[in-house]
Amino acid sequence: MNVTIKDVAKRANVAPSTVSRVIADSPRISEKTKRKVRQAMKELGYHPNFIARSLASQATQVIGIVMPSAAEQALQNPFFPEVIRGISKAAHEKKYALQMSTGEKEEEIYEGVVDMLQGRRVDGVILLYSRINDKLMKYLQKNKFPFVVIGKPHQKEEQITHVDNDNYRAAKEAAQHLIELGHERIAFVGGNKKYLVTVDRLHGYEAALKEAGLPYREDYIMHEEFLQEGGQEAMKELLSLADPPTALVVADDLMALGVLKTLDEMGLRVPDDISIVSFNNTLLAEMSRPPLTSVDIHIFQLGYEATKSLIEKIANPNEPVKRIIIPHRIVKRFSCDYYRK
Repeated sequence: MNVTIKDVAKRANVAPSTVSRVIADSPRISEKTKRKVRQAMKELGYHPNFIARSLASQATQVIGIVMPSAAEQALQNPFFPEVIRGISKAAHEKKYALQMSTGEKEEEIYEGVVDMLQGRRVDGVILLYSRINDKLMKYLQKNKFPFVVIGKPHQKEEQITHVDNDNYRAAKEAAQHLIELGHERIAFVGGNKKYLVTVDRLHGYEAALKEAGLPYREDYIMHEEFLQEGGQEAMKELLSLADPPTALVVADDLMALGVLKTLDEMGLRVPDDISIVSFNNTLLAEMSRPPLTSVDIHIFQLGYEATKSLIEKIANPNEPVKRIIIPHRIVKRFSCDYYRK
């Protein structure tokens, strides 16, 4: 049985026009009425038809951007302003505006985005992350809402358009660079394990060690958030080991800054005492002391290509699924040196 707006109106004891306004999230409707109508929608299993947007009046020319965490936290990491710069450029070229997710916690962000979609405030969405078992990604797929992921989807990869780097290869090359400099005790300081980017980079690092015949040591693997404090905590633990590492692969420039600060406090010098390869090649890598050897993942391009793909998808819902891989390169600076026995 197809549930209609009239059925919802009857259940909630309101006019059909009120139901339509609740779906569009009209400010003219009180919160109390919205709750009542949404409850009726839930009980009847009514889902607004997002896809019936062929009517010109339904296109908003707005793209939603979904952050992995509270915006104020995420935006401290230069990756996000740079990826948004790429998104903004491609959106501007096609006269699209941007709307950003808000909310502190994962659940709040999820609810905010669902409201954004149900209120038809955006034509499509870009996820700036890829998380294991992401509730929002499943919701977008189920409702056939146009979206693109920056990163590699955890499941149904072949059904989801995504723009990513080859993070496995990038991390493998980063570790190989240190191995070529004679380092054998190389640690990995990564971000949160629920993000696919962390998992891929860890696997790449492992592969480089294996190929070089070096042991993989659990105590050389550190996982923290991609934030400065995380880097400092991880570092102190690592360097207190009986045979501490002589080189580090650090998952992110911002984290590497925290690592540098901690090493400095501990009286250790980079690269004399310990070498570092980092990721993202943001301005931080150039400006840190010493300037960091970092893997450039062309962040601007990730955002730009994701937006172009999304706009194509909005214009043509039958657009084939794409997997776009943006190249990477190691930018060598002054944070790595030959291992001196």
